Amino acid sequence: MALLVVVNGLQTLVGSWMSIPEVADAIGVRQRDVRAMIDDGQLLAHRIGPNDALSIPAAFVREGQILPALLGTITVLADAGLSSEESLTWLFTPDETLPVVGSPMTMLQLGRKAEVRKRASELAW
Repeated sequence: MALLVVVNGLQTLVGSWMSIPEVADAIGVRQRDVRAMIDDGQLLAHRIGPNDALSIPAAFVREGQILPALLGTITVLADAGLSSEESLTWLFTPDETLPVVGSPMTMLQLGRKAEVRKRASELAW
């Protein structure tokens, strides 16, 4: 799959976003901890909306925590040389070659991280 860069349309591609305070409340940590996760590359964020607010895809949060398969996947995407925006685009772009209908993010939500990470690692080649 060719990497599709949709930085300007990223807000629409992802769909539902959460602010840093919303993520902090949802996972039970301080806002500064969420910012540290973003700074450390453990969580992807993008500036959206009229205020250009730093936001996190709502799909990253599930049952009071960050989706467990996300951290390793973000690491693989970064190792493949993708920027934060490119990684978000890749994660949320529908891919008809996946074994389930949807995007790599859909696969992660279903607990199928191995296939997603395999494909992410192939991006480096």
